[in-house]
Amino acid sequence: MNDLIKKQLTDAKTSMEKAIDHAESEMLKIRAGKAMPSMLDSVMVEYYGTLTPISQVSSINTPDARTIVVQPWEKPLLVKIEKAIIDSNVGLNPQNDGMVIRMNVPPLTEERRRDLVKKVKEEAERGRIAIRNIRKDVNNKIQKLKADGVSEDEIKTGEIDVQKVTDGFIVQIDRLAEIKEKDIMTV
Repeated sequence: MNDLIKKQLTDAKTSMEKAIDHAESEMLKIRAGKAMPSMLDSVMVEYYGTLTPISQVSSINTPDARTIVVQPWEKPLLVKIEKAIIDSNVGLNPQNDGMVIRMNVPPLTEERRRDLVKKVKEEAERGRIAIRNIRKDVNNKIQKLKADGVSEDEIKTGEIDVQKVTDGFIVQIDRLAEIKEKDIMTV
């Protein structure tokens, strides 16, 4: 195979891996009814005049499947963290006991579970679209290699290889979505 085509394939794999990572991180944000520290990733606390992620000013633990405990490293931050959680609309009700903040994660209703599964499917489709767009761009670049003297046969082989890589990454996205759906629907 031509070195220029190999380079395009390598670039495609790298870009598709990034698309998979992005889809996976987006799916992780969809909560499955279990308490997870990542549920508070979007919460920012004012810390000495700067908005700082909550994970950088406190420890976040999950002592059981339905509870999140936030323990600030500095006691005066307790009220600021509580306010930041309320303002962030993460759907949790913080309870401040003077030492830590506890939040109970309510169990999901059947209707809410179905909505979350729809969100997972939407994220999976976004991931598939991103991978297909990468395939399209790489195929266009491979077609332009004709000008550099690459033969038609090598270009066809390159396009077939790009399709094989694309199919493999689409299967990975489908697997991620399937795992997340199972996680959400498990009571």
